[in-house]
Amino acid sequence: MASVTISNVQKNYGAMNVLSAVDLSIADGEFVVLVGPSGCGKSTLLRMIAGLEEISAGEIRIGERVVNDVAPKDRDIAMVFQSYALYPHMDVASNMGFSLLLRKTAKELVMNRVGSTAKRLGLDLLLQRLPRQLSGGQRQRVAMGRAIVRDPKVFLFDEPLSNLDAKLRVHMRTEIKALHQQLKTTSVYVTHDQIEAMTMADRIVVMHDGYIQQVGTPLELYDRPANIFVAGFIGSPGMNFLPAVVRRTGGKLMAEIADRQMIALSPELGVDDGDRVTVGIRPENIEVGGEDLQATIEVIEPLGLSTQFYVKLADKQVCIFAMGRTDRAPGETISLGIKQADVHVFHEASGLRIA
Repeated sequence: MASVTISNVQKNYGAMNVLSAVDLSIADGEFVVLVGPSGCGKSTLLRMIAGLEEISAGEIRIGERVVNDVAPKDRDIAMVFQSYALYPHMDVASNMGFSLLLRKTAKELVMNRVGSTAKRLGLDLLLQRLPRQLSGGQRQRVAMGRAIVRDPKVFLFDEPLSNLDAKLRVHMRTEIKALHQQLKTTSVYVTHDQIEAMTMADRIVVMHDGYIQQVGTPLELYDRPANIFVAGFIGSPGMNFLPAVVRRTGGKLMAEIADRQMIALSPELGVDDGDRVTVGIRPENIEVGGEDLQATIEVIEPLGLSTQFYVKLADKQVCIFAMGRTDRAPGETISLGIKQADVHVFHEASGLRIA
């Protein structure tokens, strides 16, 4: 196992800048998830760690070793791809052990490692099957097994679950997390799915337009997003945003939204009367039946255990997540409650969170 240190790394394709001054330290044994929308640079950064992309500037270390000019095969990393990348003419055992045989590892040791890894992954009864005889989940486990048998310093995962159906994706992310808890190998995982990031990561790196927006534990990013982008990206359903103007009235600090309704703010916020801000409220932090705001129901989505409401508030569609079921109907006017502590406030111009 080893740490990964990325220092001032940049990537350019001609005049186009893809990654800008990226700094990131990943501890030995840590599971770090790079997350962001398509085109944000997360896969490019992973491929640079793997040695599949050249670095335009900066430095990458695996352990104490600078690997900028080290060939991928000599970096002691193992990569799991979105497409599985299995040899179609080889059975499961041969696919898992092939890289070790290329390294001239003793055949007996290869079979021992393949056997023990296959048992751990539930593949021990499938070792003689070809990839075409396997389900999508089984193929992904073979790809993971091929990485595990190498006992690398670092695992790299490039959106490994995106080809699976929703139910299998939930199952496989649980398996990957359980495996990491057993192996304790440094892992870097790329995904555009923020639910995968929240459920699997020790720390999340949120990226956008080639820059790191915020690094932290899942709950740090959820509770204290650094800016509007992180606040909107992390969380499902996403955070609601309402443009507002700060008002100091009767010794209280309030945010006046478009229809002149007021949302209470913490009096300790660093804002002045008349400041233009964006108020952020998570769907689960809006209480149906409160006394703060009035809104009109547009859509109701019953989920069994819970209900999602989409309401019209201050000319914006706002999502509300409520436990239990409802007898309300679209078109009704409802009262809403919002706790002061659950309101996030962001600078309108910069998008940065106001602490």
